[in-house]
Amino acid sequence: MEIGISTFVELTPDPATGATISQHQRMRDLMEEVELMDQVGLDVFAVGEHHRPDFIASSPAVILAAAAARTKNIKLSSAVTVLSSDDPVRVFQDFATVDLLSDGRAEVMAGRGSFIESFPLFGYDLNDYDELFAEKLDLLVKLNKSEKITWTGKHRPAIDNLGIYPRPYHPELPIWVAVGGTPQSVVRAASYGLPLAMAIIGGSPENFVPLAQLYRNTYKKAGHDEQKLQLAVHSHGYIAETSQQAADEFYPSYNHVMTQLGKERGWQPMTRQQFEAMRSKRGALLVGSAQEVTEKILYEQEILGLTRFLLHISVGTMPHANVMKAIELFGTKVAPAVRKALAS
Repeated sequence: MEIGISTFVELTPDPATGATISQHQRMRDLMEEVELMDQVGLDVFAVGEHHRPDFIASSPAVILAAAAARTKNIKLSSAVTVLSSDDPVRVFQDFATVDLLSDGRAEVMAGRGSFIESFPLFGYDLNDYDELFAEKLDLLVKLNKSEKITWTGKHRPAIDNLGIYPRPYHPELPIWVAVGGTPQSVVRAASYGLPLAMAIIGGSPENFVPLAQLYRNTYKKAGHDEQKLQLAVHSHGYIAETSQQAADEFYPSYNHVMTQLGKERGWQPMTRQQFEAMRSKRGALLVGSAQEVTEKILYEQEILGLTRFLLHISVGTMPHANVMKAIELFGTKVAPAVRKALAS
């Protein structure tokens, strides 16, 4: 099972001081973080696209290109590319370029997006939310398979026997589909034979077992090679030397972000009691010691049949030194323990 880290490159106020670091400093910190991920042997680094002041990764491909020059082995993925409000041709070209720069380590993780800021920004109608994604995913898949393409759709000008360049390092880019829990999206990914990533950021991992089974059943019925099936989970988390330290260090920033998002979406403010319940064995958070996080990843792998796990560090702004320590523990303690357990 591949093990990696995802980020939205958060730029929220530090709950302890109320201060916000500069965008420039956050990017410098991020490059140090991905260098460390590569050094400690993690498999994947993934960056999510957002168009908000609290997350500054509006262009994952540019960040991944910078990461390509600073790393040697780690795979470089978006998590996600908001394909509905982007041009699949440009997405393919950008990630093919990252693939060339990285000697074949680039991946696209396409999603509809859980935030809507990109739709009015790029002139798209939210009423077309699902139709946009379905059409553009179809185009992206076709671009990946053929150098020249003829294509006609509703939301983008037609392409008449034109070549799409550059081509990636390998014959095709890995294209994942990320979902938040919509069965229709799961079926779509399986029908194409594309890898699936499920975002488990609330509730219980057990609730996603039916979606994992739906994906497998649809994948098989569509005639795809079951040996190539890939299923990932993306969850919020943090690791420290002890369980209590992890909880105490992670909670303030997590609480800040989730409470702010709650104001936008009508949720109740986050409480410490809710937080503690979420980081229990059956909860969605992976916050604790290296052993606790290892056990929880293995539990989710057992019930869901995962081939990849992405830990989202961090949800809100935390001291850079703390994030670096969590990455170190994830790469040197958790990942080897998970791999050893699965190999036995």
